[in-house]
Amino acid sequence: MLNTLEQLRSGVLAGARRLDLSCGLTELPSEVFGLADSLEVLNLSGNRLRSLPAGLSRLHRLKIIFCSDNPFYELPEVLGDCPALQVVGFKACAIERVPTAALPQALRWLILTDNAIERLPDALGERPQLQKLMLTGNRLSALPDGMAGAVRLELLRLSVNQFERLPGWLTALPRLAWLALSGNRLGGMQPVPAPLPRVSWSGLQMGEALGEGASGRICRVQGVSRGETWALKLFKGAVTSDGLPEHELAASRVAGRHPALCTPVAELSDHPQGTPGLLLPLIPHGQVPLAAPPSMDSCTRDVYEAGWRIGVSQALCLTQAIVGAVAHLHRRGVMHGDLYAHNILWNPESGDALLSDFGAATLLSAERPDQRRALLALEVRALGCLLEELVLHAQGDTPYAPLWATLGGLAQACQLGDPAQRPTVDEVVEELGRMVQDGGGAKRR
Repeated sequence: MLNTLEQLRSGVLAGARRLDLSCGLTELPSEVFGLADSLEVLNLSGNRLRSLPAGLSRLHRLKIIFCSDNPFYELPEVLGDCPALQVVGFKACAIERVPTAALPQALRWLILTDNAIERLPDALGERPQLQKLMLTGNRLSALPDGMAGAVRLELLRLSVNQFERLPGWLTALPRLAWLALSGNRLGGMQPVPAPLPRVSWSGLQMGEALGEGASGRICRVQGVSRGETWALKLFKGAVTSDGLPEHELAASRVAGRHPALCTPVAELSDHPQGTPGLLLPLIPHGQVPLAAPPSMDSCTRDVYEAGWRIGVSQALCLTQAIVGAVAHLHRRGVMHGDLYAHNILWNPESGDALLSDFGAATLLSAERPDQRRALLALEVRALGCLLEELVLHAQGDTPYAPLWATLGGLAQACQLGDPAQRPTVDEVVEELGRMVQDGGGAKRR
Protein backbone atom coordinates (compact mmCIF):
# COMPACT_ATOMS: atom_id res chain seq x y z
CA MET A 1 0.00 0.00 0.00
CA LEU A 2 1.43 3.36 -1.07
CA ASN A 3 1.94 6.14 1.41
CA THR A 4 1.35 9.81 0.63
CA LEU A 5 3.38 12.95 1.19
CA GLU A 6 0.54 14.25 3.32
CA GLN A 7 0.86 11.27 5.65
CA LEU A 8 4.61 11.72 5.86
CA ARG A 9 4.44 15.45 6.57
CA SER A 10 1.60 15.17 9.07
CA GLY A 11 3.58 12.86 11.31
CA VAL A 12 1.07 10.02 11.08
CA LEU A 13 3.87 7.72 9.88
CA ALA A 14 6.08 8.33 12.92
CA GLY A 15 7.89 5.14 13.89
CA ALA A 16 7.17 3.47 10.54
CA ARG A 17 9.49 0.66 9.52
CA ARG A 18 8.46 0.82 5.85
CA LEU A 19 7.78 3.77 3.55
CA ASP A 20 6.40 3.51 -0.01
CA LEU A 21 6.31 6.76 -2.01
CA SER A 22 5.47 6.94 -5.71
CA CYS A 23 4.19 10.41 -6.51
CA GLY A 24 6.46 11.98 -9.13
CA LEU A 25 9.24 12.86 -6.67
CA THR A 26 12.29 14.65 -8.04
CA GLU A 27 14.08 14.67 -4.68
CA LEU A 28 13.82 12.79 -1.40
CA PRO A 29 11.53 14.67 1.01
CA SER A 30 13.46 15.88 4.06
CA GLU A 31 10.72 14.48 6.33
CA VAL A 32 11.98 10.98 5.54
CA PHE A 33 14.90 11.61 7.90
CA GLY A 34 12.42 12.00 10.72
CA LEU A 35 12.03 8.22 10.48
CA ALA A 36 15.77 7.57 10.90
CA ASP A 37 15.34 5.59 14.13
CA SER A 38 12.74 3.21 12.69
CA LEU A 39 12.86 3.04 8.87
CA GLU A 40 14.08 -0.31 7.49
CA VAL A 41 12.45 -0.45 4.04
CA LEU A 42 12.31 2.51 1.64
CA ASN A 43 10.51 2.08 -1.69
CA LEU A 44 10.89 5.02 -4.07
CA SER A 45 10.11 3.18 -7.31
CA GLY A 46 8.21 4.93 -10.08
CA ASN A 47 9.31 8.51 -9.41
CA ARG A 48 11.57 10.96 -11.31
CA LEU A 49 14.61 10.83 -9.06
CA ARG A 50 18.07 11.32 -10.53
CA SER A 51 20.04 11.28 -7.27
CA LEU A 52 19.78 10.59 -3.56
CA PRO A 53 20.86 13.05 -0.84
CA ALA A 54 24.38 12.89 0.57
CA GLY A 55 23.04 12.34 4.08
CA LEU A 56 21.21 9.11 3.26
CA SER A 57 23.36 7.27 5.81
CA ARG A 58 21.41 9.09 8.54
CA LEU A 59 18.83 6.37 7.92
CA HIS A 60 21.03 4.11 10.04
CA ARG A 61 18.48 1.28 10.29
CA LEU A 62 17.75 1.14 6.55
CA LYS A 63 18.07 -2.46 5.27
CA ILE A 64 16.21 -2.37 1.96
CA ILE A 65 15.88 0.29 -0.73
CA PHE A 66 13.99 0.07 -4.03
CA CYS A 67 14.36 2.84 -6.61
CA SER A 68 13.26 1.10 -9.81
CA ASP A 69 11.91 3.11 -12.76
CA ASN A 70 13.78 6.31 -11.93
CA PRO A 71 16.31 7.97 -14.31
CA PHE A 72 19.44 7.57 -12.19
CA TYR A 73 21.99 6.69 -14.92
CA GLU A 74 24.51 5.90 -12.14
CA LEU A 75 24.08 3.81 -9.01
CA PRO A 76 24.26 6.47 -6.26
CA GLU A 77 27.50 6.38 -4.27
CA VAL A 78 25.66 7.40 -1.09
CA LEU A 79 24.27 3.88 -0.87
CA GLY A 80 27.70 2.66 0.15
CA ASP A 81 27.60 4.85 3.26
CA CYS A 82 24.47 3.19 4.68
CA PRO A 83 25.68 0.89 7.46
CA ALA A 84 22.75 -1.56 7.58
CA LEU A 85 21.80 -1.64 3.88
CA GLN A 86 21.51 -5.22 2.56
CA VAL A 87 19.09 -5.15 -0.38
CA VAL A 88 19.45 -2.64 -3.23
CA GLY A 89 16.98 -2.61 -6.15
CA PHE A 90 17.44 -0.27 -9.14
CA LYS A 91 15.59 -1.99 -11.99
CA ALA A 92 14.95 -0.15 -15.28
CA CYS A 93 16.76 3.06 -14.33
CA ALA A 94 18.95 3.45 -17.46
CA ILE A 95 22.00 2.96 -15.21
CA GLU A 96 25.29 2.89 -17.12
CA ARG A 97 27.83 3.04 -14.30
CA VAL A 98 28.22 1.18 -10.99
CA PRO A 99 30.88 2.84 -8.81
CA THR A 100 32.66 0.81 -6.16
CA ALA A 101 31.62 3.39 -3.57
CA ALA A 102 27.94 2.62 -4.25
CA LEU A 103 28.19 -0.93 -2.87
CA PRO A 104 27.25 -1.20 0.83
CA GLN A 105 29.51 -3.40 2.95
CA ALA A 106 26.51 -5.41 4.19
CA LEU A 107 25.16 -6.02 0.65
CA ARG A 108 23.29 -9.34 0.27
CA TRP A 109 21.01 -8.78 -2.73
CA LEU A 110 21.63 -6.43 -5.68
CA ILE A 111 18.99 -5.93 -8.40
CA LEU A 112 20.16 -4.09 -11.52
CA THR A 113 17.86 -5.73 -14.08
CA ASP A 114 17.07 -3.91 -17.34
CA ASN A 115 19.71 -1.16 -17.36
CA ALA A 116 22.61 -0.27 -19.66
CA ILE A 117 25.61 -1.48 -17.64
CA GLU A 118 28.71 -2.54 -19.59
CA ARG A 119 31.07 -3.32 -16.71
CA LEU A 120 31.01 -3.96 -12.99
CA PRO A 121 33.55 -3.21 -10.26
CA ASP A 122 35.86 -5.86 -8.83
CA ALA A 123 34.57 -4.85 -5.41
CA LEU A 124 31.46 -7.01 -5.92
CA GLY A 125 33.67 -9.90 -4.91
CA GLU A 126 34.66 -8.04 -1.76
CA ARG A 127 31.16 -7.92 -0.32
CA PRO A 128 31.28 -11.00 1.94
CA GLN A 129 27.50 -11.33 2.39
CA LEU A 130 26.54 -11.14 -1.31
CA GLN A 131 24.08 -13.95 -2.08
CA LYS A 132 21.89 -12.72 -4.92
CA LEU A 133 22.88 -10.71 -8.01
CA MET A 134 20.36 -9.88 -10.74
CA LEU A 135 21.85 -8.45 -13.94
CA THR A 136 19.49 -9.56 -16.72
CA GLY A 137 18.98 -7.11 -19.59
CA ASN A 138 22.25 -5.13 -19.54
CA ARG A 139 25.26 -4.80 -21.89
CA LEU A 140 27.74 -6.94 -20.03
CA SER A 141 30.25 -9.00 -21.98
CA ALA A 142 32.42 -9.99 -19.01
CA LEU A 143 32.36 -10.25 -15.24
CA PRO A 144 35.16 -8.71 -13.16
CA ASP A 145 37.79 -11.20 -11.99
CA GLY A 146 37.29 -9.93 -8.47
CA MET A 147 33.92 -11.69 -8.41
CA ALA A 148 35.78 -14.99 -8.07
CA GLY A 149 35.87 -14.02 -4.39
CA ALA A 150 32.06 -13.95 -4.11
CA VAL A 151 32.04 -17.30 -2.34
CA ARG A 152 28.56 -16.84 -0.81
CA LEU A 153 26.88 -16.01 -4.13
CA GLU A 154 23.95 -18.40 -4.67
CA LEU A 155 21.73 -16.83 -7.34
CA LEU A 156 22.98 -15.05 -10.47
CA ARG A 157 20.93 -13.75 -13.38
CA LEU A 158 22.93 -12.91 -16.53
CA SER A 159 20.30 -13.40 -19.26
CA VAL A 160 19.99 -10.99 -22.21
CA ASN A 161 23.53 -9.61 -22.09
CA GLN A 162 26.47 -9.87 -24.51
CA PHE A 163 28.55 -12.72 -23.11
CA GLU A 164 30.46 -14.81 -25.65
CA ARG A 165 32.25 -16.85 -23.01
CA LEU A 166 32.08 -17.44 -19.28
CA PRO A 167 34.98 -17.06 -16.84
CA GLY A 168 36.33 -20.36 -15.53
CA TRP A 169 35.87 -19.32 -11.92
CA LEU A 170 32.09 -18.97 -12.38
CA THR A 171 31.40 -22.70 -12.37
CA ALA A 172 33.78 -23.16 -9.42
CA LEU A 173 31.86 -20.88 -7.05
CA PRO A 174 31.04 -23.15 -4.08
CA ARG A 175 27.46 -21.99 -3.37
CA LEU A 176 26.13 -20.90 -6.78
CA ALA A 177 22.93 -22.88 -7.46
CA TRP A 178 20.47 -20.76 -9.45
CA LEU A 179 21.88 -19.38 -12.71
CA ALA A 180 20.18 -17.91 -15.81
CA LEU A 181 22.16 -17.36 -19.05
CA SER A 182 19.64 -17.27 -21.90
CA GLY A 183 20.01 -14.62 -24.60
CA ASN A 184 23.82 -14.56 -24.69
CA ARG A 185 26.14 -15.53 -27.57
CA LEU A 186 27.91 -18.36 -25.78
CA GLY A 187 28.62 -20.34 -28.95
CA GLY A 188 27.78 -23.86 -30.05
CA MET A 189 24.54 -25.17 -31.45
CA GLN A 190 21.65 -25.03 -29.04
CA PRO A 191 19.00 -27.79 -29.00
CA VAL A 192 16.39 -27.24 -31.70
CA PRO A 193 12.94 -26.89 -30.14
CA ALA A 194 10.37 -29.32 -31.46
CA PRO A 195 7.40 -27.48 -32.98
CA LEU A 196 4.22 -27.38 -30.98
CA PRO A 197 0.69 -27.48 -32.35
CA ARG A 198 -0.73 -23.99 -32.79
CA VAL A 199 -4.10 -22.88 -31.49
CA SER A 200 -5.70 -19.68 -32.77
CA TRP A 201 -6.85 -16.98 -30.38
CA SER A 202 -10.20 -16.91 -32.17
CA GLY A 203 -10.74 -20.56 -31.28
CA LEU A 204 -10.54 -19.95 -27.54
CA GLN A 205 -13.14 -18.93 -25.00
CA MET A 206 -11.62 -17.04 -22.07
CA GLY A 207 -12.30 -18.10 -18.50
CA GLU A 208 -11.26 -16.93 -15.05
CA ALA A 209 -7.79 -15.68 -14.10
CA LEU A 210 -5.61 -18.37 -12.48
CA GLY A 211 -2.54 -16.37 -11.52
CA GLU A 212 0.16 -13.93 -12.54
CA GLY A 213 3.95 -14.01 -12.39
CA ALA A 214 6.86 -11.86 -13.49
CA SER A 215 6.70 -13.02 -17.10
CA GLY A 216 2.99 -13.43 -17.75
CA ARG A 217 -0.64 -13.87 -16.77
CA ILE A 218 -2.42 -17.22 -16.65
CA CYS A 219 -6.12 -17.83 -17.19
CA ARG A 220 -8.42 -20.75 -17.92
CA VAL A 221 -9.50 -21.15 -21.57
CA GLN A 222 -11.67 -23.56 -23.48
CA GLY A 223 -11.35 -24.63 -27.08
CA VAL A 224 -14.48 -23.64 -28.96
CA SER A 225 -14.47 -26.50 -31.45
CA ARG A 226 -13.81 -29.58 -29.27
CA GLY A 227 -14.26 -28.22 -25.77
CA GLU A 228 -10.72 -28.89 -24.47
CA THR A 229 -9.78 -26.92 -21.37
CA TRP A 230 -6.30 -25.49 -20.80
CA ALA A 231 -4.38 -22.89 -18.86
CA LEU A 232 -3.25 -20.07 -21.17
CA LYS A 233 -0.10 -18.16 -20.27
CA LEU A 234 0.04 -14.78 -22.00
CA PHE A 235 3.51 -13.25 -21.86
CA LYS A 236 3.93 -9.63 -20.88
CA GLY A 237 6.67 -9.13 -23.47
CA ALA A 238 9.13 -7.09 -21.41
CA VAL A 239 12.40 -8.33 -19.99
CA THR A 240 12.00 -9.86 -16.53
CA SER A 241 14.63 -10.66 -13.92
CA ASP A 242 14.94 -14.10 -15.58
CA GLY A 243 14.95 -13.27 -19.30
CA LEU A 244 12.68 -12.83 -22.31
CA PRO A 245 9.47 -14.69 -23.26
CA GLU A 246 11.02 -16.24 -26.38
CA HIS A 247 13.68 -17.95 -24.28
CA GLU A 248 11.05 -19.44 -21.98
CA LEU A 249 9.10 -20.60 -25.03
CA ALA A 250 12.18 -22.30 -26.52
CA ALA A 251 13.18 -23.99 -23.27
CA SER A 252 9.64 -25.25 -22.70
CA ARG A 253 9.57 -26.81 -26.16
CA VAL A 254 12.98 -28.48 -25.76
CA ALA A 255 11.97 -29.80 -22.34
CA GLY A 256 9.17 -31.81 -23.90
CA ARG A 257 6.76 -34.02 -21.99
CA HIS A 258 7.45 -35.71 -18.67
CA PRO A 259 4.95 -36.81 -16.00
CA ALA A 260 6.49 -34.44 -13.45
CA LEU A 261 6.95 -31.42 -15.72
CA CYS A 262 4.41 -28.70 -16.42
CA THR A 263 5.26 -28.11 -20.08
CA PRO A 264 3.10 -26.72 -22.91
CA VAL A 265 0.86 -28.73 -25.20
CA ALA A 266 0.38 -25.98 -27.80
CA GLU A 267 1.42 -22.47 -28.77
CA LEU A 268 -0.95 -19.54 -29.17
CA SER A 269 -1.31 -17.91 -32.61
CA ASP A 270 -3.12 -14.92 -34.07
CA HIS A 271 -3.44 -12.87 -30.89
CA PRO A 272 -4.86 -9.43 -31.86
CA GLN A 273 -1.86 -7.60 -30.34
CA GLY A 274 0.66 -10.26 -31.37
CA THR A 275 1.12 -11.33 -27.74
CA PRO A 276 2.92 -14.68 -27.47
CA GLY A 277 1.33 -17.38 -25.37
CA LEU A 278 1.45 -21.02 -24.35
CA LEU A 279 -1.33 -23.49 -23.67
CA LEU A 280 -0.57 -25.64 -20.65
CA PRO A 281 -2.43 -28.54 -19.04
CA LEU A 282 -4.62 -27.46 -16.17
CA ILE A 283 -3.02 -28.26 -12.84
CA PRO A 284 -4.83 -31.21 -11.23
CA HIS A 285 -7.23 -30.28 -8.46
CA GLY A 286 -5.59 -30.19 -5.05
CA GLN A 287 -2.07 -29.39 -6.22
CA VAL A 288 -0.55 -26.35 -4.52
CA PRO A 289 2.90 -24.72 -4.33
CA LEU A 290 5.20 -26.59 -1.99
CA ALA A 291 6.49 -23.35 -0.45
CA ALA A 292 6.48 -19.58 -0.89
CA PRO A 293 9.27 -17.77 -2.77
CA PRO A 294 12.27 -16.37 -0.86
CA SER A 295 11.55 -13.36 1.33
CA MET A 296 13.72 -10.31 1.81
CA ASP A 297 15.09 -11.93 4.94
CA SER A 298 15.63 -15.44 3.58
CA CYS A 299 17.08 -13.95 0.35
CA THR A 300 17.81 -17.17 -1.57
CA ARG A 301 15.82 -19.79 0.30
CA ASP A 302 12.12 -20.55 0.04
CA VAL A 303 9.76 -19.89 2.92
CA TYR A 304 7.72 -22.77 4.34
CA GLU A 305 4.69 -22.31 6.56
CA ALA A 306 5.56 -22.24 10.26
CA GLY A 307 5.33 -25.75 11.64
CA TRP A 308 4.81 -27.29 8.19
CA ARG A 309 5.58 -31.01 8.02
CA ILE A 310 5.46 -33.61 5.26
CA GLY A 311 5.03 -37.34 5.71
CA VAL A 312 8.06 -39.43 4.83
CA SER A 313 6.27 -41.52 2.20
CA GLN A 314 4.81 -38.37 0.61
CA ALA A 315 8.20 -36.70 0.62
CA LEU A 316 9.76 -39.76 -0.98
CA CYS A 317 7.14 -39.77 -3.74
CA LEU A 318 7.68 -36.07 -4.37
CA THR A 319 11.48 -36.46 -4.40
CA GLN A 320 11.42 -39.28 -6.94
CA ALA A 321 9.15 -37.27 -9.23
CA ILE A 322 11.18 -34.05 -9.15
CA VAL A 323 14.59 -35.74 -9.38
CA GLY A 324 13.32 -37.68 -12.38
CA ALA A 325 12.06 -34.47 -14.02
CA VAL A 326 15.38 -32.67 -13.49
CA ALA A 327 17.28 -35.64 -14.90
CA HIS A 328 15.02 -35.52 -17.97
CA LEU A 329 15.82 -31.82 -18.43
CA HIS A 330 19.57 -32.27 -18.03
CA ARG A 331 19.66 -35.07 -20.60
CA ARG A 332 18.02 -32.64 -23.03
CA GLY A 333 20.50 -29.86 -22.28
CA VAL A 334 18.06 -27.73 -20.29
CA MET A 335 19.21 -26.03 -17.10
CA HIS A 336 16.02 -25.07 -15.28
CA GLY A 337 17.65 -22.15 -13.45
CA ASP A 338 14.91 -21.81 -10.83
CA LEU A 339 14.74 -25.22 -9.16
CA TYR A 340 12.86 -24.18 -6.05
CA ALA A 341 10.06 -25.53 -3.90
CA HIS A 342 7.88 -22.58 -4.86
CA ASN A 343 7.98 -23.81 -8.47
CA ILE A 344 6.84 -27.29 -7.42
CA LEU A 345 3.10 -27.95 -7.40
CA TRP A 346 2.21 -30.93 -5.25
CA ASN A 347 -0.75 -32.83 -3.87
CA PRO A 348 -0.50 -33.07 -0.05
CA GLU A 349 -2.61 -36.23 -0.07
CA SER A 350 -0.73 -38.28 -2.65
CA GLY A 351 2.66 -36.58 -2.87
CA ASP A 352 2.29 -36.20 -6.66
CA ALA A 353 4.37 -33.26 -7.91
CA LEU A 354 5.02 -31.11 -10.97
CA LEU A 355 8.00 -28.84 -11.67
CA SER A 356 6.89 -25.63 -13.41
CA ASP A 357 8.13 -22.22 -14.63
CA PHE A 358 10.85 -22.20 -17.31
CA GLY A 359 11.38 -18.43 -17.19
CA ALA A 360 15.01 -18.77 -16.04
CA ALA A 361 15.87 -21.83 -18.14
CA THR A 362 19.00 -21.96 -20.30
CA LEU A 363 19.57 -24.22 -23.31
CA LEU A 364 23.12 -25.63 -23.20
CA SER A 365 25.15 -26.65 -26.22
CA ALA A 366 26.13 -30.30 -26.67
CA GLU A 367 29.21 -29.03 -28.57
CA ARG A 368 30.72 -27.79 -25.30
CA PRO A 369 30.35 -30.87 -23.08
CA ASP A 370 32.78 -29.68 -20.39
CA GLN A 371 30.96 -26.36 -19.97
CA ARG A 372 27.59 -28.08 -20.08
CA ARG A 373 28.63 -30.55 -17.38
CA ALA A 374 30.08 -27.76 -15.19
CA LEU A 375 26.94 -25.63 -15.46
CA LEU A 376 24.61 -28.51 -14.68
CA ALA A 377 26.69 -29.28 -11.59
CA LEU A 378 25.59 -25.88 -10.24
CA GLU A 379 21.95 -26.92 -10.50
CA VAL A 380 22.74 -30.11 -8.61
CA ARG A 381 23.37 -27.86 -5.61
CA ALA A 382 19.85 -26.41 -6.03
CA LEU A 383 18.54 -29.96 -5.95
CA GLY A 384 20.59 -30.59 -2.80
CA CYS A 385 19.01 -27.56 -1.14
CA LEU A 386 15.54 -28.89 -1.96
CA LEU A 387 16.38 -32.34 -0.58
CA GLU A 388 17.78 -30.75 2.56
CA GLU A 389 14.55 -28.80 3.08
CA LEU A 390 12.43 -31.92 2.64
CA VAL A 391 14.57 -33.89 5.08
CA LEU A 392 14.24 -31.03 7.56
CA HIS A 393 10.43 -31.02 7.33
CA ALA A 394 9.79 -34.76 7.02
CA GLN A 395 8.08 -36.58 9.85
CA GLY A 396 6.59 -39.97 10.63
CA ASP A 397 7.53 -43.41 11.89
CA THR A 398 6.84 -45.31 8.69
CA PRO A 399 9.30 -48.01 7.56
CA TYR A 400 10.74 -45.38 5.21
CA ALA A 401 11.96 -43.12 8.03
CA PRO A 402 15.50 -44.61 8.21
CA LEU A 403 15.67 -44.37 4.42
CA TRP A 404 14.75 -40.70 4.59
CA ALA A 405 17.47 -40.07 7.16
CA THR A 406 19.96 -41.62 4.71
CA LEU A 407 18.77 -39.18 2.05
CA GLY A 408 20.28 -36.36 4.12
CA GLY A 409 23.71 -37.65 3.12
CA LEU A 410 22.75 -37.46 -0.55
CA ALA A 411 21.56 -33.87 -0.02
CA GLN A 412 24.98 -33.03 1.42
CA ALA A 413 26.77 -34.69 -1.51
CA CYS A 414 24.77 -32.51 -3.90
CA GLN A 415 25.99 -29.42 -2.04
CA LEU A 416 29.71 -30.19 -1.89
CA GLY A 417 31.79 -27.02 -2.08
CA ASP A 418 33.67 -28.30 -5.14
CA PRO A 419 31.03 -28.55 -7.87
CA ALA A 420 33.14 -31.09 -9.78
CA GLN A 421 32.76 -33.53 -6.87
CA ARG A 422 28.96 -33.48 -6.89
CA PRO A 423 27.00 -36.35 -8.41
CA THR A 424 25.13 -35.81 -11.66
CA VAL A 425 21.35 -35.86 -11.47
CA ASP A 426 21.35 -39.22 -13.26
CA GLU A 427 23.58 -40.54 -10.47
CA VAL A 428 21.15 -39.09 -7.92
CA VAL A 429 18.32 -40.98 -9.66
CA GLU A 430 20.31 -44.21 -9.45
CA GLU A 431 21.24 -43.68 -5.79
CA LEU A 432 17.67 -42.80 -4.91
CA GLY A 433 16.49 -45.97 -6.65
CA ARG A 434 18.94 -48.07 -4.64
CA MET A 435 17.79 -46.38 -1.42
CA VAL A 436 14.15 -47.10 -2.20
CA GLN A 437 14.92 -50.70 -3.10
CA ASP A 438 16.88 -51.22 0.12
CA GLY A 439 14.17 -49.49 2.12
CA GLY A 440 11.51 -51.62 0.47
CA GLY A 441 13.50 -54.74 1.33
CA ALA A 442 13.73 -53.60 4.94
CA LYS A 443 9.97 -53.04 4.93
CA ARG A 444 9.29 -56.56 3.58
CA ARG A 445 11.53 -58.15 6.18
